[in-house]
Amino acid sequence: MSQLLQTKAARTVLSIWAWFVLGVTVLIIVPLVAIVRLVTMPFDPGRYHAGLLFRKIAVIHQKLNPLWKFTVSGEVPTDGRLPYVAVANHESFVDILLISHLPFEMKWMSKSEFFKIPFVGWAMWLAGDIRLERGDKKSGVRALQECRDRLDKRVSVMIFPEGTRSFTGELGEFKDGAFKIAIQAGAPILPLAVLGSRTALIKHDWRFGYSHAEVRVLDPIPTDRLTKADVGDLRDRTRAVIADALDTMRAERAATE
Repeated sequence: MSQLLQTKAARTVLSIWAWFVLGVTVLIIVPLVAIVRLVTMPFDPGRYHAGLLFRKIAVIHQKLNPLWKFTVSGEVPTDGRLPYVAVANHESFVDILLISHLPFEMKWMSKSEFFKIPFVGWAMWLAGDIRLERGDKKSGVRALQECRDRLDKRVSVMIFPEGTRSFTGELGEFKDGAFKIAIQAGAPILPLAVLGSRTALIKHDWRFGYSHAEVRVLDPIPTDRLTKADVGDLRDRTRAVIADALDTMRAERAATE
């Protein structure tokens, strides 16, 4: 079946369908996000419910896209309002769609270009996602402050600590920002390991690629009693946990192929 889906003609037809589904889903969901935001504004300052609805775009699209199969593994937290600072390795733009399958809301730190996309950018603003201007130190400070605001409102935040996608597939070095926020807020780190999304989008090709992608939820790492002096250790521990999980996931996948 997968060989059939990977033929150029099949990918063309299925990609047309998948883009159509994505467009229709966005057009339907985004106005609903605005309504939910308006209705819940008095009692939901963290915009939890509006954001949770917005992420359903990714779930619906994947279900109706024959080229993609996404799975969630590991022990998903039972209380999504704890909250967490979630961090993941970054393989592809599709990581965002994959991680959106987790059944609780997280506010995403995203580069400012995404907020300029019609409908999608509007929904990101309505959902309370966090805008980051790359290379602008003031924007970086403001983004960290907004992350702290969301955590104080009992909503998790999601950050890619590598800062950008890995073009080689190798795990890059982690930056300190997410770990500073977690320690300041006393919020546990929730490590996520992502594998398989690189083939979902093919460079210089409008067609989608075949992908079986997985996000694995790893054990939370507490930050109780940690100080700013512990940022580096927390960062390195988290990176090591994700690296080990990726090795395990690759071995599991190789054993089934």
